[in-house]
Amino acid sequence: MELQQPEDPSQPGVSTKVIHHGESFANSTGTVMPPIYQTATFSHGNPEGFDYTRSGNPNFRILEAVLCSLESCKYSTVFGSGVSSITAIASSLSSGDLILCEENLYGCTVRLFEQVFKKFGLRTKWLDFSKISSIDSINKLSPSMIWLESPTNPLLKVLDLRKICDTAKKSQIPVVVDNTFATALLQRPLELGATISLTSTTKYINGHSDALGGAICTEDRIWNEKMKFAQKALGLQPSPFDCWLITRGIKTLPLRLQKQVDNALNLANQLAEQPCVEWVRYPFRPDHPQNELAKKQMSAGGAIITVKLQANRKKAYSFCKDLKYFTMAESLGGIESLVCHPTTMTHASVPTEIKEKLGIDEGLVRFSIGCEDFLDLDQDIKQSLNKLK
Repeated sequence: MELQQPEDPSQPGVSTKVIHHGESFANSTGTVMPPIYQTATFSHGNPEGFDYTRSGNPNFRILEAVLCSLESCKYSTVFGSGVSSITAIASSLSSGDLILCEENLYGCTVRLFEQVFKKFGLRTKWLDFSKISSIDSINKLSPSMIWLESPTNPLLKVLDLRKICDTAKKSQIPVVVDNTFATALLQRPLELGATISLTSTTKYINGHSDALGGAICTEDRIWNEKMKFAQKALGLQPSPFDCWLITRGIKTLPLRLQKQVDNALNLANQLAEQPCVEWVRYPFRPDHPQNELAKKQMSAGGAIITVKLQANRKKAYSFCKDLKYFTMAESLGGIESLVCHPTTMTHASVPTEIKEKLGIDEGLVRFSIGCEDFLDLDQDIKQSLNKLK
Protein backbone atom coordinates (compact mmCIF):
# COMPACT_ATOMS: atom_id res chain seq x y z
CA MET A 1 0.00 0.00 0.00
CA GLU A 2 1.31 3.44 -0.93
CA LEU A 3 0.01 6.24 1.26
CA GLN A 4 -0.85 9.67 -0.12
CA GLN A 5 2.32 11.72 0.22
CA PRO A 6 2.88 15.47 -0.21
CA GLU A 7 3.97 16.48 -3.71
CA ASP A 8 6.56 18.86 -2.27
CA PRO A 9 9.59 16.73 -1.25
CA SER A 10 10.62 19.38 1.26
CA GLN A 11 7.48 18.62 3.29
CA PRO A 12 7.40 15.75 5.82
CA GLY A 13 5.64 12.49 4.94
CA VAL A 14 2.34 11.45 6.46
CA SER A 15 3.84 9.20 9.13
CA THR A 16 5.97 12.11 10.33
CA LYS A 17 3.05 14.55 10.18
CA VAL A 18 0.77 12.51 12.43
CA ILE A 19 3.49 12.17 15.08
CA HIS A 20 5.05 15.65 14.98
CA HIS A 21 1.93 17.79 14.91
CA GLY A 22 3.29 20.99 16.43
CA GLU A 23 1.36 22.98 19.02
CA SER A 24 0.74 21.27 22.36
CA PHE A 25 0.11 24.34 24.59
CA ALA A 26 2.63 22.89 27.05
CA ASN A 27 5.90 24.64 26.24
CA SER A 28 6.62 25.50 29.86
CA THR A 29 6.58 21.86 31.00
CA GLY A 30 8.44 20.10 28.19
CA THR A 31 5.81 17.35 28.05
CA VAL A 32 6.19 15.10 25.00
CA MET A 33 2.48 14.26 24.84
CA PRO A 34 -0.07 17.05 25.25
CA PRO A 35 -2.17 16.87 28.41
CA ILE A 36 -5.95 16.69 28.62
CA TYR A 37 -7.39 20.16 29.20
CA GLN A 38 -10.42 18.95 31.11
CA THR A 39 -11.99 22.30 31.83
CA ALA A 40 -15.33 23.86 31.01
CA THR A 41 -14.22 27.48 31.19
CA PHE A 42 -11.11 29.68 31.07
CA SER A 43 -9.94 32.83 32.81
CA HIS A 44 -10.89 35.91 30.82
CA GLY A 45 -8.10 37.54 28.84
CA ASN A 46 -5.77 34.53 28.57
CA PRO A 47 -3.11 34.81 25.81
CA GLU A 48 -4.61 32.05 23.64
CA GLY A 49 -8.09 33.57 23.63
CA PHE A 50 -9.98 30.63 25.13
CA ASP A 51 -13.20 31.40 26.98
CA TYR A 52 -15.54 28.38 27.16
CA THR A 53 -14.91 24.83 25.94
CA ARG A 54 -18.07 24.78 23.84
CA SER A 55 -16.37 27.39 21.63
CA GLY A 56 -12.82 26.04 21.79
CA ASN A 57 -10.33 24.08 23.84
CA PRO A 58 -6.58 23.37 23.48
CA ASN A 59 -7.31 19.70 22.75
CA PHE A 60 -9.61 20.77 19.90
CA ARG A 61 -6.92 22.94 18.38
CA ILE A 62 -4.25 20.26 18.69
CA LEU A 63 -6.40 17.71 16.84
CA GLU A 64 -7.51 20.28 14.27
CA ALA A 65 -3.88 21.14 13.56
CA VAL A 66 -2.85 17.54 12.89
CA LEU A 67 -5.92 16.98 10.69
CA CYS A 68 -5.05 20.09 8.65
CA SER A 69 -1.55 18.72 8.23
CA LEU A 70 -2.87 15.29 7.17
CA GLU A 71 -5.39 16.75 4.70
CA SER A 72 -2.96 19.47 3.51
CA CYS A 73 -5.61 22.13 4.04
CA LYS A 74 -6.00 25.46 5.85
CA TYR A 75 -8.94 24.78 8.13
CA SER A 76 -10.35 21.99 10.29
CA THR A 77 -13.15 21.88 12.84
CA VAL A 78 -13.74 18.96 15.20
CA PHE A 79 -17.12 17.77 16.45
CA GLY A 80 -18.61 15.33 18.93
CA SER A 81 -19.32 12.65 16.29
CA GLY A 82 -19.56 12.12 12.57
CA VAL A 83 -23.30 12.81 12.79
CA SER A 84 -22.52 16.09 14.58
CA SER A 85 -20.35 17.04 11.60
CA ILE A 86 -23.22 16.27 9.22
CA THR A 87 -25.57 18.32 11.41
CA ALA A 88 -23.19 21.29 11.36
CA ILE A 89 -23.14 21.37 7.56
CA ALA A 90 -26.88 20.83 7.15
CA SER A 91 -27.65 23.56 9.71
CA SER A 92 -25.87 26.10 7.52
CA LEU A 93 -28.47 25.65 4.76
CA SER A 94 -31.90 27.28 4.52
CA SER A 95 -35.45 26.05 4.22
CA GLY A 96 -36.16 25.23 0.59
CA ASP A 97 -32.54 24.45 -0.27
CA LEU A 98 -31.98 21.32 -2.34
CA ILE A 99 -29.20 18.80 -1.62
CA LEU A 100 -28.30 16.36 -4.38
CA CYS A 101 -27.25 13.18 -2.59
CA GLU A 102 -25.56 10.03 -3.79
CA GLU A 103 -28.28 7.41 -3.37
CA ASN A 104 -26.05 5.04 -1.36
CA LEU A 105 -25.12 6.99 1.77
CA TYR A 106 -24.53 6.04 5.39
CA GLY A 107 -27.89 5.16 6.95
CA CYS A 108 -27.67 7.82 9.66
CA THR A 109 -27.04 10.49 7.00
CA VAL A 110 -30.19 9.37 5.22
CA ARG A 111 -32.13 9.41 8.49
CA LEU A 112 -30.95 12.92 9.36
CA PHE A 113 -31.97 14.34 5.99
CA GLU A 114 -35.26 12.46 5.62
CA GLN A 115 -36.54 12.39 9.21
CA VAL A 116 -35.04 15.50 10.82
CA PHE A 117 -34.03 18.27 8.41
CA LYS A 118 -36.89 17.53 6.03
CA LYS A 119 -39.23 18.88 8.72
CA PHE A 120 -37.41 22.22 8.48
CA GLY A 121 -37.84 22.47 4.72
CA LEU A 122 -34.53 21.03 3.55
CA ARG A 123 -35.08 19.10 0.32
CA THR A 124 -33.10 16.11 -0.94
CA LYS A 125 -32.89 14.34 -4.27
CA TRP A 126 -31.15 10.96 -4.46
CA LEU A 127 -29.11 10.11 -7.55
CA ASP A 128 -26.75 7.39 -8.67
CA PHE A 129 -23.64 9.51 -9.12
CA SER A 130 -21.76 6.64 -10.72
CA LYS A 131 -23.83 7.42 -13.83
CA ILE A 132 -22.86 10.22 -16.23
CA SER A 133 -26.53 11.21 -16.54
CA SER A 134 -26.61 12.13 -12.84
CA ILE A 135 -23.51 14.29 -13.18
CA ASP A 136 -24.98 15.97 -16.27
CA SER A 137 -28.15 16.83 -14.30
CA ILE A 138 -26.29 18.92 -11.69
CA ASN A 139 -26.61 22.24 -13.50
CA LYS A 140 -30.22 21.57 -14.54
CA LEU A 141 -31.33 20.91 -10.97
CA SER A 142 -29.41 23.89 -9.46
CA PRO A 143 -28.91 22.40 -5.98
CA SER A 144 -27.55 24.31 -3.01
CA MET A 145 -25.16 21.45 -2.21
CA ILE A 146 -23.97 18.05 -3.43
CA TRP A 147 -23.39 15.29 -0.86
CA LEU A 148 -21.22 12.30 -1.71
CA GLU A 149 -19.45 9.29 -0.25
CA SER A 150 -16.72 7.42 -2.05
CA PRO A 151 -16.37 4.53 -1.49
CA THR A 152 -20.02 4.39 -0.44
CA ASN A 153 -21.45 2.63 2.59
CA PRO A 154 -22.03 -0.32 2.34
CA LEU A 155 -21.87 -1.07 -1.40
CA LEU A 156 -18.41 0.46 -1.94
CA LYS A 157 -19.33 2.32 -5.13
CA VAL A 158 -16.49 4.60 -6.24
CA LEU A 159 -17.57 7.97 -7.65
CA ASP A 160 -15.60 10.19 -10.03
CA LEU A 161 -15.02 12.98 -7.53
CA ARG A 162 -13.01 15.20 -9.87
CA LYS A 163 -15.62 15.07 -12.63
CA ILE A 164 -18.47 15.78 -10.20
CA CYS A 165 -16.57 18.62 -8.50
CA ASP A 166 -15.53 20.19 -11.81
CA THR A 167 -19.16 20.17 -12.96
CA ALA A 168 -20.38 21.65 -9.66
CA LYS A 169 -17.69 24.32 -9.65
CA LYS A 170 -19.02 25.84 -12.87
CA SER A 171 -22.17 26.80 -10.96
CA GLN A 172 -20.38 27.46 -7.64
CA ILE A 173 -22.16 24.56 -5.95
CA PRO A 174 -20.36 23.32 -2.80
CA VAL A 175 -19.52 19.61 -2.72
CA VAL A 176 -19.29 17.60 0.51
CA VAL A 177 -17.40 14.29 0.41
CA ASP A 178 -17.66 11.89 3.33
CA ASN A 179 -14.15 10.42 3.26
CA THR A 180 -14.50 8.18 6.32
CA PHE A 181 -13.83 4.90 4.52
CA ALA A 182 -10.67 6.11 2.79
CA THR A 183 -9.19 8.81 5.08
CA ALA A 184 -6.73 11.33 3.71
CA LEU A 185 -4.09 8.59 3.56
CA LEU A 186 -5.85 6.89 0.66
CA GLN A 187 -7.86 9.71 -0.95
CA ARG A 188 -7.78 13.53 -0.89
CA PRO A 189 -11.23 14.97 -1.74
CA LEU A 190 -10.08 18.57 -1.39
CA GLU A 191 -7.34 18.04 -3.95
CA LEU A 192 -9.97 16.52 -6.27
CA GLY A 193 -12.07 19.69 -6.02
CA ALA A 194 -14.38 19.10 -3.05
CA THR A 195 -15.37 22.05 -0.86
CA ILE A 196 -15.56 19.98 2.32
CA SER A 197 -13.93 16.71 3.36
CA LEU A 198 -15.93 15.13 6.18
CA THR A 199 -14.62 12.32 8.38
CA SER A 200 -15.99 10.35 11.29
CA THR A 201 -12.84 10.37 13.42
CA THR A 202 -14.47 7.63 15.51
CA LYS A 203 -13.36 5.22 12.80
CA TYR A 204 -9.86 4.93 11.26
CA ILE A 205 -8.51 8.24 12.56
CA ASN A 206 -8.89 7.14 16.18
CA GLY A 207 -8.70 3.45 15.36
CA HIS A 208 -9.40 1.96 18.77
CA SER A 209 -13.21 2.08 19.06
CA ASP A 210 -13.06 4.03 22.30
CA ALA A 211 -13.94 7.62 21.35
CA LEU A 212 -16.56 9.43 19.29
CA GLY A 213 -15.62 12.29 17.00
CA GLY A 214 -16.07 13.96 13.66
CA ALA A 215 -14.13 16.51 11.64
CA ILE A 216 -14.66 18.86 8.73
CA CYS A 217 -11.69 20.01 6.66
CA THR A 218 -11.80 22.75 4.04
CA GLU A 219 -9.77 25.35 2.17
CA ASP A 220 -12.72 27.76 2.21
CA ARG A 221 -12.55 30.49 4.89
CA ILE A 222 -16.30 31.17 4.82
CA TRP A 223 -17.18 27.51 5.30
CA ASN A 224 -14.68 27.32 8.13
CA GLU A 225 -16.41 30.24 9.84
CA LYS A 226 -19.78 28.51 9.40
CA MET A 227 -18.45 25.33 10.98
CA LYS A 228 -16.92 27.16 13.95
CA PHE A 229 -20.24 28.92 14.46
CA ALA A 230 -22.17 25.63 14.34
CA GLN A 231 -19.74 23.99 16.76
CA LYS A 232 -20.41 26.73 19.30
CA ALA A 233 -24.03 27.69 18.61
CA LEU A 234 -25.43 24.15 18.38
CA GLY A 235 -23.25 22.60 21.07
CA LEU A 236 -21.72 20.07 18.68
CA GLN A 237 -18.28 20.13 20.25
CA PRO A 238 -16.39 16.98 21.28
CA SER A 239 -14.99 16.38 24.76
CA PRO A 240 -11.35 17.30 25.48
CA PHE A 241 -10.71 13.69 26.52
CA ASP A 242 -12.09 12.27 23.25
CA CYS A 243 -9.94 14.72 21.29
CA TRP A 244 -6.92 13.61 23.31
CA LEU A 245 -7.69 9.95 22.57
CA ILE A 246 -8.15 10.65 18.85
CA THR A 247 -4.92 12.66 18.73
CA ARG A 248 -3.14 9.71 20.33
CA GLY A 249 -4.80 7.25 17.95
CA ILE A 250 -3.93 9.16 14.78
CA LYS A 251 -0.21 8.74 15.47
CA THR A 252 -0.43 5.07 14.48
CA LEU A 253 -2.88 5.54 11.59
CA PRO A 254 -0.35 4.79 8.80
CA LEU A 255 0.87 1.64 10.56
CA ARG A 256 -2.63 0.37 11.31
CA LEU A 257 -4.03 1.15 7.89
CA GLN A 258 -1.14 -0.58 6.13
CA LYS A 259 -1.91 -3.84 7.95
CA GLN A 260 -5.66 -3.46 7.53
CA VAL A 261 -5.44 -2.82 3.79
CA ASP A 262 -3.07 -5.75 3.26
CA ASN A 263 -5.43 -8.04 5.18
CA ALA A 264 -8.47 -6.71 3.30
CA LEU A 265 -7.07 -7.27 -0.18
CA ASN A 266 -6.01 -10.82 0.66
CA LEU A 267 -9.33 -11.65 2.32
CA ALA A 268 -11.33 -10.18 -0.58
CA ASN A 269 -9.48 -12.47 -2.96
CA GLN A 270 -10.09 -15.47 -0.71
CA LEU A 271 -13.78 -14.66 -0.29
CA ALA A 272 -14.26 -14.48 -4.06
CA GLU A 273 -13.30 -18.16 -4.28
CA GLN A 274 -15.95 -19.36 -1.83
CA PRO A 275 -19.02 -21.10 -3.29
CA CYS A 276 -21.39 -19.54 -0.73
CA VAL A 277 -20.36 -16.01 -1.80
CA GLU A 278 -22.36 -14.65 -4.73
CA TRP A 279 -20.10 -11.64 -5.24
CA VAL A 280 -17.41 -9.55 -3.51
CA ARG A 281 -17.02 -5.78 -3.60
CA TYR A 282 -13.54 -4.40 -2.98
CA PRO A 283 -12.35 -1.32 -4.92
CA PHE A 284 -8.94 -2.72 -5.92
CA ARG A 285 -10.23 -6.05 -7.21
CA PRO A 286 -10.49 -6.20 -11.03
CA ASP A 287 -14.16 -7.27 -10.80
CA HIS A 288 -15.18 -4.07 -9.01
CA PRO A 289 -17.43 -2.01 -11.34
CA GLN A 290 -15.28 1.11 -10.86
CA ASN A 291 -11.90 -0.58 -10.42
CA GLU A 292 -10.04 1.63 -12.94
CA LEU A 293 -11.43 4.80 -11.36
CA ALA A 294 -10.59 3.54 -7.86
CA LYS A 295 -6.96 2.96 -8.85
CA LYS A 296 -6.79 6.42 -10.40
CA GLN A 297 -8.43 8.20 -7.47
CA MET A 298 -7.21 6.19 -4.47
CA SER A 299 -3.77 4.98 -3.42
CA ALA A 300 -5.19 1.70 -2.02
CA GLY A 301 -8.53 -0.10 -1.81
CA GLY A 302 -9.22 0.49 1.88
CA ALA A 303 -10.07 -2.03 4.59
CA ILE A 304 -13.81 -2.59 4.03
CA ILE A 305 -15.14 -5.60 2.13
CA THR A 306 -18.79 -6.11 1.23
CA VAL A 307 -20.08 -9.51 0.12
CA LYS A 308 -23.38 -10.95 -1.03
CA LEU A 309 -23.91 -14.33 0.60
CA GLN A 310 -26.18 -16.96 -0.84
CA ALA A 311 -28.25 -16.78 2.32
CA ASN A 312 -31.49 -15.44 3.74
CA ARG A 313 -31.64 -13.19 6.81
CA LYS A 314 -31.51 -16.07 9.31
CA LYS A 315 -28.51 -17.71 7.66
CA ALA A 316 -26.67 -14.41 7.18
CA TYR A 317 -27.20 -13.67 10.87
CA SER A 318 -25.92 -17.09 11.82
CA PHE A 319 -22.85 -16.58 9.66
CA CYS A 320 -22.06 -13.28 11.43
CA LYS A 321 -22.64 -14.74 14.89
CA ASP A 322 -20.52 -17.84 14.21
CA LEU A 323 -17.42 -15.77 13.53
CA LYS A 324 -14.81 -15.82 16.29
CA TYR A 325 -12.51 -12.91 15.47
CA PHE A 326 -15.12 -10.68 13.82
CA THR A 327 -17.41 -9.08 16.38
CA MET A 328 -20.90 -8.40 15.01
CA ALA A 329 -21.17 -4.71 15.76
CA GLU A 330 -21.80 -1.25 14.34
CA SER A 331 -18.89 0.97 13.35
CA LEU A 332 -15.66 0.20 11.53
CA GLY A 333 -12.02 1.19 11.22
CA GLY A 334 -10.73 -0.09 14.56
CA ILE A 335 -7.80 -2.41 15.09
CA GLU A 336 -10.29 -5.23 15.74
CA SER A 337 -12.22 -6.82 12.90
CA LEU A 338 -15.99 -6.31 12.83
CA VAL A 339 -18.85 -7.72 10.78
CA CYS A 340 -22.12 -5.96 10.07
CA HIS A 341 -25.48 -6.94 8.55
CA PRO A 342 -26.38 -3.58 6.92
CA THR A 343 -30.08 -4.18 6.24
CA THR A 344 -30.81 -4.69 9.95
CA MET A 345 -28.01 -2.55 11.42
CA THR A 346 -26.43 0.50 9.73
CA HIS A 347 -29.28 0.87 7.22
CA ALA A 348 -32.18 -0.36 9.34
CA SER A 349 -33.83 3.09 9.17
CA VAL A 350 -33.77 3.15 5.36
CA PRO A 351 -37.16 2.14 3.88
CA THR A 352 -37.29 -1.44 2.64
CA GLU A 353 -38.15 -0.45 -0.93
CA ILE A 354 -35.10 1.85 -1.08
CA LYS A 355 -32.82 -0.87 0.26
CA GLU A 356 -34.15 -3.29 -2.34
CA LYS A 357 -33.58 -0.72 -5.09
CA LEU A 358 -29.98 -0.16 -3.97
CA GLY A 359 -29.22 -3.85 -3.50
CA ILE A 360 -28.90 -3.81 0.29
CA ASP A 361 -30.63 -7.12 0.84
CA GLU A 362 -30.70 -9.80 3.53
CA GLY A 363 -27.64 -11.62 2.22
CA LEU A 364 -25.40 -8.54 2.27
CA VAL A 365 -22.58 -8.54 4.84
CA ARG A 366 -19.95 -5.85 5.45
CA PHE A 367 -16.56 -6.62 6.95
CA SER A 368 -14.34 -4.05 8.63
CA ILE A 369 -10.90 -5.63 8.53
CA GLY A 370 -8.61 -5.17 11.51
CA CYS A 371 -4.96 -5.76 12.35
CA GLU A 372 -5.14 -9.42 13.36
CA ASP A 373 -3.05 -12.07 11.60
CA PHE A 374 -4.41 -12.76 8.13
CA LEU A 375 -4.45 -16.56 8.53
CA ASP A 376 -6.60 -16.34 11.66
CA LEU A 377 -9.14 -14.09 9.93
CA ASP A 378 -9.15 -16.24 6.81
CA GLN A 379 -9.72 -19.46 8.73
CA ASP A 380 -12.42 -17.82 10.83
CA ILE A 381 -14.40 -16.74 7.75
CA LYS A 382 -14.01 -20.16 6.13
CA GLN A 383 -15.24 -22.08 9.17
CA SER A 384 -18.34 -19.89 9.35
CA LEU A 385 -18.97 -20.14 5.60
CA ASN A 386 -18.70 -23.93 5.82
CA LYS A 387 -21.67 -23.92 8.19
CA LEU A 388 -23.75 -22.18 5.50
CA LYS A 389 -23.31 -25.18 3.21
